[in-house]
Amino acid sequence: REPLSNGDGLNVLIKREVVGFRASVVEPLKQFEEDGQPFWQYRVEPNEMPAAMRQVRPNHPLNRNLDHNWQNALLKTSAERRIGVRWLAKLRADELELHVTSEEGAYATATLPGPFGEAKKPEQVPGQIADLLSQLGTTLYHAEEVEVDAPQAFFIPNSQLKALRREAIEALTEAREAIRPRGGRKPVSVPPPVYPESHLSFLYNVYNEKARTFYHRYGVQLIDAAYEAHEETGEVPVMITKHCLRFSFNLCPKQAKGVTGVRTKVAPMQLVHGDEVLTLKFDCKPCEMHVIGKMKGHILDLPQPGSASSVVGHITPDDLMKTIRKPHA
Repeated sequence: REPLSNGDGLNVLIKREVVGFRASVVEPLKQFEEDGQPFWQYRVEPNEMPAAMRQVRPNHPLNRNLDHNWQNALLKTSAERRIGVRWLAKLRADELELHVTSEEGAYATATLPGPFGEAKKPEQVPGQIADLLSQLGTTLYHAEEVEVDAPQAFFIPNSQLKALRREAIEALTEAREAIRPRGGRKPVSVPPPVYPESHLSFLYNVYNEKARTFYHRYGVQLIDAAYEAHEETGEVPVMITKHCLRFSFNLCPKQAKGVTGVRTKVAPMQLVHGDEVLTLKFDCKPCEMHVIGKMKGHILDLPQPGSASSVVGHITPDDLMKTIRKPHA
């Protein structure tokens, strides 16, 4: 439906693998309609033909993941997001007031005290003020309207007028930030929800007081210490995985159900790596394999993560000397 162009990025899905290429030459062949919608037919030459593309058959879906023309449009200045503002300049003998309002309703003002001297060319003063206020440069804003209220023209140096414009723009930015809507958390429903379990094992990894407070708030009564707290010193599941070795060796009771000659009772399995032995236990109802192990002694001797001793332990002598030598303010 959308026209293609040179440099577009295209891809196809081949056996669950995305194969992509850049279109070097795009040649439109014809245009036709289907259900009242215009379509184009193209001849596309890739800059480099991926080998997997040779498996593609006619009518295979083709996707575009890079629009070259759209990408170039984003690089132009016309694609920049700028906020429209309206200026009102009130010039009197004793002061100059600048009032600026953004398109979303934010408002700011800045004042330059006088007195001001008379201008040599009073007829040019309103136009000069309007031109300078319209020049917003690289700011986030562009002038949509400039109104100058000057019953009598006075001379104001450009340097002072530019400083006043900058002050008004900075005040407008603060005003826009003040009225910017803030996101908030959705209030808890009434009555509050109840957590489906009243006892959490160490597998829930509740380590700090904020996490405990959260679960207690929603009905959890008993919370075991997290594994990082070094309170689980015995053998515990250190990994729970869907990859099952009994299934891999054709010893799965579910797989062998109703099949004669297949063993459903097998000896316990272990994973052996050097001197380390991990026991395997199988929970067939959810199809899970548990790797059972014990926390090593040198890990138990280390400070708990996040504790003061663990933080101090990571400070090097050089860092400590830099802290000592740092002068006090």
